[in-house]
Amino acid sequence: MANIKSAKKRIKVIEKKQLRNKSVKSSTKTAVKKLISAIEAGDKTQVAEAHRLAIKAIDQATSKGIYHKNTASRKKSQLAKLVNG
Repeated sequence: MANIKSAKKRIKVIEKKQLRNKSVKSSTKTAVKKLISAIEAGDKTQVAEAHRLAIKAIDQATSKGIYHKNTASRKKSQLAKLVNG
């Protein structure tokens, strides 16, 4: 356990960041799962909407610094392959 006041504060700040990051990653994964289930169902309009939402979720996570830009690009590319292939 930290003894210095600033170190104690950093621990609190890091815990808050971890919770936010976990929440955003979880919602992004949910959006991707919805896209995959829409692809399996075969509904074209639902696939297009789910793809748009999944890409949006990934972009928002990237802008918040949760995903690295290359990781986000890779994820979006994999989703595009699923949708188009």
